Amino acid sequence: MNENNKHNQKYSKGKQPKMKFNMYWLYAIIIAIIIGFWLSGNDTTVNKTLEWDKLKNVILKHDYNKIIVVNQKYAEVYIKPEEIKTNDAYKDLRVKQGIFVSPKADNEGFYTYNFVNYDDFREKLRDVENQWIVQDTAGVQNEVQKQKIISDLRINVQAEERGSFWDGGFFNLIIWILVMVLMWVFIARMMRGGAGGSGGIGGGIFSVGKSKAKLYDKEKDVQITFADVAGLEEAKVEVMEIVDFLKSPKKYTNLGGKIPKGALLVGPPGTGKTLLARAVAGEARVPFFSLSGSDFVEMFVGVGASRVRDLFKTAKEKAPCIIFIDEIDAIGRARGKNLMSGSNDERENTLNQLLTEMDGFGTNAGVIILAATNRADILDKALLRAGRFDRQIHVELPDVEERKAIFAVHTKNLKYNKEEVDTDFLAKQTPGFSGADIANICNEAALIAARHDKKIIGKQDFLDAVDRIIGGLEKRNKIISPKEKRVIAYHEAGHASVSWLLEHANPLVKVTIVPRGQALGAAWYLPEERQITTRAQMLDQIISTLGGRASEEVVFGEISTGALNDLERVTKQAYAMVAYYGLNDKLGNVSYYDSTGQSEYGFNKPFSEKTAEQIDAEIHALIEECYTRAKEILVTNREKLDQLAEILITREVIFREDVEAIFGKRPWDEEKTITQNTESLSKNAETNE
Repeated sequence: MNENNKHNQKYSKGKQPKMKFNMYWLYAIIIAIIIGFWLSGNDTTVNKTLEWDKLKNVILKHDYNKIIVVNQKYAEVYIKPEEIKTNDAYKDLRVKQGIFVSPKADNEGFYTYNFVNYDDFREKLRDVENQWIVQDTAGVQNEVQKQKIISDLRINVQAEERGSFWDGGFFNLIIWILVMVLMWVFIARMMRGGAGGSGGIGGGIFSVGKSKAKLYDKEKDVQITFADVAGLEEAKVEVMEIVDFLKSPKKYTNLGGKIPKGALLVGPPGTGKTLLARAVAGEARVPFFSLSGSDFVEMFVGVGASRVRDLFKTAKEKAPCIIFIDEIDAIGRARGKNLMSGSNDERENTLNQLLTEMDGFGTNAGVIILAATNRADILDKALLRAGRFDRQIHVELPDVEERKAIFAVHTKNLKYNKEEVDTDFLAKQTPGFSGADIANICNEAALIAARHDKKIIGKQDFLDAVDRIIGGLEKRNKIISPKEKRVIAYHEAGHASVSWLLEHANPLVKVTIVPRGQALGAAWYLPEERQITTRAQMLDQIISTLGGRASEEVVFGEISTGALNDLERVTKQAYAMVAYYGLNDKLGNVSYYDSTGQSEYGFNKPFSEKTAEQIDAEIHALIEECYTRAKEILVTNREKLDQLAEILITREVIFREDVEAIFGKRPWDEEKTITQNTESLSKNAETNE
């Protein structure tokens, strides 16, 4: 019996928690009673009973508006509102404001007169009418005037049939009870806030401080294992160590070792940080809680800290377990940098609580924290210290071999031509692509093949997918004049020519003048995967980037706005050379780069105004020097530039073979090929030995 089974038996044999009285049930009952009074016909109009003598007096004084006979059982005598307000004889009808008073507080009050026989009641009213008529028409000789007085003195009696809510008897009573029960259940569910869901950690109107972490079950929720994660071998080794500790803790504790309390996955977007965490959930035989850093953030003060406490409380009850917090920078940003909120920052209070729970006075034995972010530079230093996130696992962009493995994983379920499509070729065509980009390429290739009614995915479908992801969708219907097309062709031909003639520039793969996305033309290069870059390599890259604008000036004698993206890239690269990498002779070996990210919050530059002027001057001189060099290359090879541009105008797309036919083979590529072959032979010889 392993440790986890013992742990589960320990908790399963424990006493069941006792039911506790919850004040929210009392609130629900009070609300139900109020609603019941409201639905049962409660009215703000005051109702009092009276005897015949008082009713007769009311009628004789003309203090009533109308008399309604309801179901021939009783009469409602409505008194004029002004009489109720001013005449103390009717003060018992005045409305008192209270909890059951609706906006109809100005309604007139009425008296209820209960009679035994309706005919007797009508006879009494006729007697009063006759008494009026005799009194008011005495001495009136004009017959018309007499008839008008008689008409005015007629008592206004209206008959009305009403149905009471309780008239339906037992059936209506059952309906009333069912309505109340349903309302009660609904209110109770609202108060529970969905408790009983994943992990029993819900969030409702009364449980806003509860954690939103979801508890994953390997058998049902997560089917991903480390075998499904390709290209992250070093990261998997460190993460697997954590999983192995949870499975076999004695292996480490017998030597006196302790497992790290937390591991932080750091890397660019799309490199597989969350996927690696999902694989941990699939491999670990322990509870796995997953949530995002933004789940702690709420508009209410104190909610974030409350959710952190609730999360760790639940995790301790299910220890050993793993908590995974995705995008932890949402709450882990360095404290004291928000000048507007000051110390009363809800996010900072949440972070303080997280720091305390991870390594404070309390113990969290068996609770391991995994977190992921692509902004480790802005995280609080207290969060990264030993005892909290003991180690940082860097998940970088995959190299060519790792991309090959990732392609093998994502093409496993695709129907493609295995003789035509080589994962090694695809890996070489996608330098700088992340795992998410490669997954998108495979899916896009399948969509493109299906769009053309193909039964199997071909090599060209994958290449089209790469082109679409890099440059966007082709826009062949975009209206471009012949003159603009010629300028675009020479611009792209300038890039291709300069990059082909420079040793350290990236070799060309494809150039097109078909509009894609926001670009009117595009060029694809195959960059060499380097770990470090020299000054000469960076200069050649800038020169080739400026080749498009240089071509426009050499051929047409003027420049256009088409080089916006080129100039943006060149300026950033030149600034990095001067201010960051120390590759400028005049500024020397200095760097103003801040790896901590703290300069984002500062208003002052890390250098003086004089130095800033010098940096600007050196950047300008560097770019102009590279631009002059690009023009010299194009002037020297003007005829070849024209040939390449004409082919581009005619066919709208050219490939590496077309450039090679005009300019000849690059001698540097041949040297690299010889070197690579020599290294390959050396490795094979070592293997044979």
